[in-house]
Amino acid sequence: MDSQRPTRASPPPDSTPPSVTFILLSFIAIAAIVLVPTASSSFKNSLSIVHQVPEGHVGVYWRGGALLKTITEPGFHMKMPFLTQFEPVQVTLQTDEVTDIPCGTKGGVMIIFGKIEVVNRLHKESVYETLLNYGVHYDKTWIYDKIHHEINQFCSSHSLQQVYIDVFDQIDEKMKDALQVDCTRYAPGIEIIGVRVTKPNIPESIRRNFEQMEEERTKVLIAIEKQKVSEKEAETVKKMAISEAEKNANVSKILMEQKLLEKDSARKQEEIENAMYLAREKSLADADFYRVIREAEANRLKLTPEFLELKFIESIANNTKIFFGDKIPNMILDQRLLGNFLVDEVSRGAAIKKTKADI
Repeated sequence: MDSQRPTRASPPPDSTPPSVTFILLSFIAIAAIVLVPTASSSFKNSLSIVHQVPEGHVGVYWRGGALLKTITEPGFHMKMPFLTQFEPVQVTLQTDEVTDIPCGTKGGVMIIFGKIEVVNRLHKESVYETLLNYGVHYDKTWIYDKIHHEINQFCSSHSLQQVYIDVFDQIDEKMKDALQVDCTRYAPGIEIIGVRVTKPNIPESIRRNFEQMEEERTKVLIAIEKQKVSEKEAETVKKMAISEAEKNANVSKILMEQKLLEKDSARKQEEIENAMYLAREKSLADADFYRVIREAEANRLKLTPEFLELKFIESIANNTKIFFGDKIPNMILDQRLLGNFLVDEVSRGAAIKKTKADI
């Protein structure tokens, strides 16, 4: 009968009900939601699996406190939670502000630089070496602490007058050069772009003295500028007078040259008129001389013996007086002798005129 008794199945092994597992996961999720936002950044970075590297940064990693050589670019990346820690490091231009820097001048006066800004950049290829030697807060060593040191060095070797007024415009370059020299030597990946130093705060009594000195200096500068203005005005008046005199002299010179040109033109015109008159008179004289010569030659050609005899006969014929008697007056000569005499006289007169003309 026992063999006919049905066998009972053995109970299943103990296991956590699904509801308990769901409750446990929910509790972990709620704890993560509540605790992670309030936790430190390093804790969150070690807890997270997926992390983001922002633009202008690179991601660096530590595992068990040791810096890894892995450098990631901006974007989303994955890491092992709890074991690997992550930090973003900026590799673009950044400005570090160092505030409230006390220093003592060469004369023992304490002053405070309220703020000094240092523009710097960490080169991407030097991130690993820089962080390996100086940690994430490398700028504290080479910028914040270094600025304090260099400012105190500068103040201790200069007087208050020099620090506050005389060489204040040189502090920026001196700080930049001092920082860059040490960074180049010990941390080559750090580049110092520029340094901006604000005016230091000095004791009130000394500041009032400086203000009074500046006021007096301003008065002196104003007086000097007024003197320069007066000199410039006098120089301007002088230049205007010289310019006016030069203008009048130039006008007089032009007028004189104009009158001289007019006189010269009139002289040339008179010379031309005289030459024309002389040529005209000479032409008239030559014409008269030529006319007389031609008339003399014509008369000489006329005074032939036959012509003279004809004229003599005509003259005798025209004479109304007739003389009779034994004695005839001496003036009645032989007509041939008279004709020869007249021809010789005419020839001699023509020769004399020709000689005068040749002369």
